[in-house]
Amino acid sequence: MSSTRRRFSQEFKDELCREVIDSSKPIKTVAAEYGVGAETLRNWLKKYKETHGGAEAEPELNVSERARLKELERENQELKAEAAFLKKAAAYFAREPR
Repeated sequence: MSSTRRRFSQEFKDELCREVIDSSKPIKTVAAEYGVGAETLRNWLKKYKETHGGAEAEPELNVSERARLKELERENQELKAEAAFLKKAAAYFAREPR
């Protein structure tokens, strides 16, 4: 039993790629909606991003940016912990009889 290979126009491929990018839907969901394979759509998306400059993708961070990001994430975690502590302390002192 032989199966014929389906052909899709470039416009159709680009439309599906734009839908994945613009709507942030999972590739698997969009592929199922249009009856194409998820891996096929993933390959189309990769080529689409290459040919369109990958403007939708986030730029890579350099070493100093990565270090700064890590420092800010650590500081953010510390501040959240302090805020949680202060919230508990305020609740404790608010219910304490005087």
